[in-house]
Amino acid sequence: MSIAIVTDSNSGFTAEEAKSLGIEIQPTPIIVDGQMYFEEEGFSREQFYAALADDSKSVSTSQPNPYDVAERWRRLLKTHDEVIYMPLSSGLSQTALTIKKMAETEEEFRGRVFALDNHRVSLTQKIPVYDCIKMVREGMAAKDIYDWLTKTAMCSSIYIAVASLKYLKKSGRLSPAAAMIGTLLKIKPVLQIQGEVLDKYAQVRKMSDAKKVMLEALKKDLEGRFRQLRESGKIALGVAHTQNIEEAQALVQELHALFPDVEKIYCDPLSISVSCHVGPGTLGCGCSIVY
Repeated sequence: MSIAIVTDSNSGFTAEEAKSLGIEIQPTPIIVDGQMYFEEEGFSREQFYAALADDSKSVSTSQPNPYDVAERWRRLLKTHDEVIYMPLSSGLSQTALTIKKMAETEEEFRGRVFALDNHRVSLTQKIPVYDCIKMVREGMAAKDIYDWLTKTAMCSSIYIAVASLKYLKKSGRLSPAAAMIGTLLKIKPVLQIQGEVLDKYAQVRKMSDAKKVMLEALKKDLEGRFRQLRESGKIALGVAHTQNIEEAQALVQELHALFPDVEKIYCDPLSISVSCHVGPGTLGCGCSIVY
């Protein structure tokens, strides 16, 4: 039984990583001044950040067109028995539910394509892809993999500190009035994602304070609701950033010191589709169950 694995570029996989792992990436559209580009398909991070830094340019994101997703499934089903599709959380994009319904109701896909809504983004979306690869190699059926990933959907946590409110305002995630007040007060929000929408967790004045808040929050998670997973070796940690590699690497070392029993700690740049909403200088950390 051959199973194709597809995720979208919100997961942060590069095209090179995807090729080496034998998976496919559904690219996220990036729109610059009305012109559509596709992440990981001829639109580099350098081009993206140059456009994002230019206040005269309008930069936004969209979600993959369900038609394009369906065409990819049709192509893969010619060479594979089943497809597992692992998109961005429906809490951040309703497109995920549209695509999930398409897999469950369209005759050509029903029973052969398993489209998840496991409430993930960035590193917590990337980690279950590795789990999926492992389960496929162990010979598990696509439906069983889908069931496990669905059952464990909420077993993750993310905390994000943004360096500026500018990009949250531009993306519509923050009102202009709130952004103006926050900028005047030099507030740096710490945001959280607990499997659904992006919510405020705390607000501080300095990035060093934001990092402390995130570490304390993650420690609370690992000593509380994820304690059993941690004790059984079924938890992974991750650090993500936007153009902030030195701070990210330093945070990885702090995580190693705080949680020496956690074997795997990932460190990756955020995808440009996520970076569009939070801007450069962002630093985040989180955890996820592993298979």
